[in-house]
This record gives sequence, structure tokens and C-alpha cells, in this order.
Amino acid sequence: MKLVKSLLLGTAAGLCAAAGVQAADLPSKKAAAVEYVRVCSTLGEGFFYIPGTETCVKIGGRVRADYLYAEPLTRAADAIGFRARGRLQVDARTTTAYGLLRAVVRMEITRNSGTPFTDTGRITTSPDVAQAFIQFGGLTAGRVTTFFDNSDLPTEHMGTLRFSDSPDVDLLAYTFTFGNGFSATLSIEDGLERRSNGFLDAASVATLNYAGQRAPDVVGALKYTGTWGTAQLSAALHQIRSNNVFVSPLTGISDFPDTDYGFAVQGSVGVNLPMLGEGDAAWINLVYADGALSYITGGSTDTLNAGVLAGLLVDGYINPLTGNISTGRGWSVAGGLRHYWTPTIRQSVFGSYARFEYSASATQFGIADFNELRLGGNVIWSPVSGLDIGAEVIYARVDPRGRVTLANGQTYGSDDSWEGRLRVQRDF
Repeated sequence: MKLVKSLLLGTAAGLCAAAGVQAADLPSKKAAAVEYVRVCSTLGEGFFYIPGTETCVKIGGRVRADYLYAEPLTRAADAIGFRARGRLQVDARTTTAYGLLRAVVRMEITRNSGTPFTDTGRITTSPDVAQAFIQFGGLTAGRVTTFFDNSDLPTEHMGTLRFSDSPDVDLLAYTFTFGNGFSATLSIEDGLERRSNGFLDAASVATLNYAGQRAPDVVGALKYTGTWGTAQLSAALHQIRSNNVFVSPLTGISDFPDTDYGFAVQGSVGVNLPMLGEGDAAWINLVYADGALSYITGGSTDTLNAGVLAGLLVDGYINPLTGNISTGRGWSVAGGLRHYWTPTIRQSVFGSYARFEYSASATQFGIADFNELRLGGNVIWSPVSGLDIGAEVIYARVDPRGRVTLANGQTYGSDDSWEGRLRVQRDF
């Protein structure tokens, strides 16, 4: 019995030893290393490295809700408009031997309801590529804010003012940086974004129907940004080609009008006012345009409305005697002041005045000189970082040259309108 027990114990010990040797011979399986997200502190708040790369990315966005009241012109028109807008943005940056390489994509989806935002009695939804551009050193290619405008102006109006209020356009540009806050940019931009050809009777000999674009708009800008604020001078050249066939009343010869060119020049200044309060600032913008009126309105626009009156905007019309393009001219001045009453409550007051003029012969085609005045103010409360709750009121007035007779037979010397807006916005 003792012999059997000894044999059993010896066998068990041998099996344990053999099992230990085999276990030691097997490869060990280690847990995969955890790769933590690294913060790109050199590029600012919110950037982090894409794992396994030297590219930093920032993901952000915005949700905005607008509620707008605008004076209705008819019983059928909606006085109340609703808007919901969502934005998603990705900003990727890589430091290279040639400078910073940057790519940005900004998508926006907007749902509009009612006359103040869209058509009467309608709801529309519009996805939009708001921005999509690449920057490499001084090169900028894609869709981004036009270089004609100074996007650093401390503007904070919600509604419309008459100046080129930093619209996004398709462009190809190069910026030369001189140091000490100075830079110069030469930009080739899409001229289709800057057309105003109004609405005239299709049978009218004066109607300017734009022909195909043969040359883009050319924009040049000189800019300064420093501790006290920002300033910029800019100019743009815009091609005007007509697709109308003009028949000379003198010779009977028919031909297309000669291609013409419009232009615009602009100056703007934004000034920080810390002596009034932290974050306080003022700004002013002046622009003159000849044959390129969209550089005053900020994009393709045919009319400026206030009440029942609408001022017609045309870059040009066909002179009935010469067959040449006669251009429309205009100018505007806009400005505003922002003041912080407390660190969370701020107020802005602002306004614009625009004047549009045409040749004397234009009146026979329903094109009249007119002025437009816009004044407004808002109050915005930011209870927490990234959240704005604000209310705004804007008054607009159109004054045509002489009196205007509408289709209903009534005549007007001028007319005005009001709008009120409530906005809730969250940026992240």
C-alpha cells in the first residue's frame, strides 16, 4: 500500500513538472498598449492629435434657433418666420517644413419657415457646403470668406446691414505676410457670386442678361491686425458680359454689346475700446462700386426692400441709343459699437446707409435712384460659455428719387418697415 501511494505521488509530481515546462515554452499573450489622445497645445484650445499621425484636428459646430417678426405687406404674407440651423466643422492642421497645412470643412443645414425667411406659406430645408478650403503656407484654395472683406471686424448684428458682410465664395488666393500684423492678398474669386441684374421686362431693349463668365473676379487686399484693432483696404474687378442682341436704331446692325468691367473699392477699421470696458469695440466700413453692386450688398441681390417699396439693383443696362452697357453706381457706409454691461451681458448698436444711382435714361426702364437706411440694436446674454440668448430690432427705410407708382395705382415717396428677432445659439 505504501508502495502504491509512493508511485502515485511520484507520478503526480512528474506531471506537474512537465506541465510547468510546457507552460513556460508557450508564448505569453500581453495586453495591447493603450494609445492615449495627445493635446495639440501649440495650435490652441480644442485641438488634439489624430492617433498615429502628426496632424491635429478640432471638431466643433453650432446650433442656432431664430424667431423673426417682419411687417407683412399683404394679408397672405407670413409675419412670423422660424429658422433652425445646424453646423458641423472639422479643422485639420499639420506643421510642415513649408508652413502650416490646413483643411477645413464646414457643413450647414437650415430649415426655414414663413415669409421672413423663405417663401410665403412654405417650409424649406437646405443643406449647404458653407466652407471647404485648403491653406498651405500663403495659398488658400476652395470656399471660404471673401478676401474683399475684413472678417476680423467686431460686428455682431443678426439681421442685414448694407455692406459686404463677409460672405463665403469659391476662390484661389495667395497671402503675403510681411510681419508686424501686415499682409497682402491677391485672390481670384467666382464672379457668379457677385451679379445683380435686377428684373426688367424681358422684351425691354435695356434688359441686361448676363452672358457666360469668361474671367473671374480679381480681388486685392492690404490688411493690418494688431493689439488696437484691425484695418483693411481692398478692391475688386468684375466682368460684365451681355447676352442681349442689340439692333442699332440708326444703322439697323445687330450685335452684342462690348464687354465691360465693373469695380469696387472698400475700406474698413475696427478698434478695440478697453477704456470703455473689456471686450468693447467699434467698427466702420465704407465701399464704393461701379458696375459691381453686389460688393455693397454682400452677394447676388436684385432688390432692396422696405415696406411695399423695393429699390432695383442692376450692375448695368443696355443704352438704347449706343448699344453699350451703362453701369449702375452705389456707395454705402456701415458701422457699429459693442459694449459689455457685465461680463455676461453685451449690447450692440449699428446701422448702414446706402445710395444707388443710374444714368438719366434709366428711368424710362423702371430703374430709379434710391437710398436705403437701416438702423438697429440688440442685447445678448451669455449665461455660460458658448451660449448666446439675444433679441434684436431693425428699422429699414427706402427713399426713391421722386415718387413711385405701383401696380395698384398708389404712389409712394418712401416707405419703411420693422423687424424683431429672438435668437438662441450654442457654439461648441
